[in-house]
Amino acid sequence: MLRIGITGGIGSGKSIVCRLFQLLGVSVYDSDYRAKWIMANDLSLRAELVTTFGPKTFSETGQLDRAYLARVAFSDPAQLTLLNSLVHPHVGRDFETWAVAQQQAGHAYSLKEAALLFESGAYRQLDRIITVFAPQAVRQARVLRRDPHRTAEDILAIVGKQMSEEEKMQRADYVVYNDDQQLLIPQVLALDTLFRQQA
Repeated sequence: MLRIGITGGIGSGKSIVCRLFQLLGVSVYDSDYRAKWIMANDLSLRAELVTTFGPKTFSETGQLDRAYLARVAFSDPAQLTLLNSLVHPHVGRDFETWAVAQQQAGHAYSLKEAALLFESGAYRQLDRIITVFAPQAVRQARVLRRDPHRTAEDILAIVGKQMSEEEKMQRADYVVYNDDQQLLIPQVLALDTLFRQQA
């Protein structure tokens, strides 16, 4: 089974592209969703988070305090690096277990969606990489429509923490253009055909 990674900057449309693949019967691992679940439920990671960021990381009822963790980690690049160094290995192991199950189920290929595919080193687990590209102005407008609680400055801060689109495009095996100029469905259908042939 081929393991295909899919990445792209905030607002590029990774999730929409993944939904198109899912309509074709492709299994998709959502790294962001799984990371949140693992942080809340994996006992060893919970212990690591409390040791590193303090008891306020979880509420008295045992719920992950995302607002507290965001204040502590996202305001300091060193703390964010530390948080990622704790979370990413757990997500990597979770993905490995998931991918084996997909292979046993007979899938020709599966997708792993992750915004920080290159930055986290997760690309090493994968056979091919797709990056979804959209110009920054288009991405910013999309995120402002999607997340009304964010400001333009918030989006620029997130973009600043991610690898540049140009570098992602250079490092990826395939680029899907979601720039409001080219149709997505034909691009996804062509990649699906190619991956099934390769598998």
